[in-house]
Amino acid sequence: MNNERHILSAFDRDLETVQALVVKMGGMVESAIHDAAIALETRDGELADDIRRRDKAIDELEVQINEEAARLIALRAPRATDLRMVLSVIKISHILERVGDYAKNIAKRSNVLADMPAIDGAGMALRRMSATVEAMMKDALDSYIQRDAALAADVRKRDLEVDQMYNALFREFLTHMMEDPRNITACMHLHFIAKNIERMGDHATGIAEQVIYLATGELPEDPRPKGESVPRMEGA
Repeated sequence: MNNERHILSAFDRDLETVQALVVKMGGMVESAIHDAAIALETRDGELADDIRRRDKAIDELEVQINEEAARLIALRAPRATDLRMVLSVIKISHILERVGDYAKNIAKRSNVLADMPAIDGAGMALRRMSATVEAMMKDALDSYIQRDAALAADVRKRDLEVDQMYNALFREFLTHMMEDPRNITACMHLHFIAKNIERMGDHATGIAEQVIYLATGELPEDPRPKGESVPRMEGA
């Protein structure tokens, strides 16, 4: 019995260590989302370059989390609920790595857009959309730390708002392109950025669904609330 208690406490300690790495990674990704939107709106090339450099640290942290999680499974042989918690760490770190990649891609396109004429209102609209996703990501990570299924369910619902923002921006960019063909290249880049932000929202929702699974043992059965679909631009 004492030995079992010792193994349990060792597992809990190891799990807390790896979960702390996930929280650290989440903070880095939140900063990347925030800074990518600022770099885009203010045409800050130095900030964009910094975001791209910081992505390497996010990638390295995912590798470390996966290694720690694999070691935890091998060493502690967790079962049922405990195994579910370790697997969620791996899934969430992968999601965060993908969101970091999207932030890096936005930073890359920001540098390209800095040399093009600005599209009225685009930077502000994309920053507003990005702020919505950043808040979703923060709440998704908070729900993970607190095992708060209700907060996770709320994050899941808010993905619809992001989809609606994306659809509105898609139509706005099409209008700019039809009104003046000189806007086409810039609007294509802006559209890809909007799509990246929309995908970040999907990934925040993915974290929320992992939290619901952790808390209840089941993934949500109802489909995610989605906005009306719009045609994709080539390459999106």
